[in-house]
Amino acid sequence: MKRTAVVGFGAEIVVNFVLPYAIFSYYQPTLGDVKALIASSVPPILWSIAELVRKRRVDAISLMVIAGIVLGLLAFLGGGSVKFLQLRENLVTAIVGLVFLGSVLVKRPIIYEFARAGEARQSPERAAAFEALREHAGFRQTMVTMTVVWGIGMLLLTAVACALVYALTIKTYLIVGPIVGNVGFGLLALWTFWYASRRRRRAPG
Repeated sequence: MKRTAVVGFGAEIVVNFVLPYAIFSYYQPTLGDVKALIASSVPPILWSIAELVRKRRVDAISLMVIAGIVLGLLAFLGGGSVKFLQLRENLVTAIVGLVFLGSVLVKRPIIYEFARAGEARQSPERAAAFEALREHAGFRQTMVTMTVVWGIGMLLLTAVACALVYALTIKTYLIVGPIVGNVGFGLLALWTFWYASRRRRRAPG
């Protein structure tokens, strides 16, 4: 693993795990659960914005990141109990999952848009070759299946996260919640890699 990758991984842990837990623990006695929880969400949101600015690209992927940031901010508006606040925050993942499933209904599977954005980052030629694959029924089915699995997966992750909100204390959830989320998305990514490889091996020619 390269040094830059190690540093980046370490920064992710600090921003998404250590800082939220430390901020909540520090402010909770004086600000209360709700305000301390809102304060603990600041580092991950700022990190997402910084990463978006650093990449300086506006495509399907970055638009999803922007949508996630906006929905995350909206989740903290409107007041309510701390449990209700945590539930609203988790609903962001459910909304994105529904967007995935909705993109299949309108015959624009969002996994295809993400993959095309990745190819476009490499070169216009690769993007054009990728778009040409849309003529093949097998390729279209692959994109649909991936999108559906990700959509359902995010809905299931939301259900698990909401159950954990009620099962764990706030401090424990600040640690366990992100771990469960990252593991879940990691499993979805591994499945995607396996499924794409399998479909490529079975493709004719």
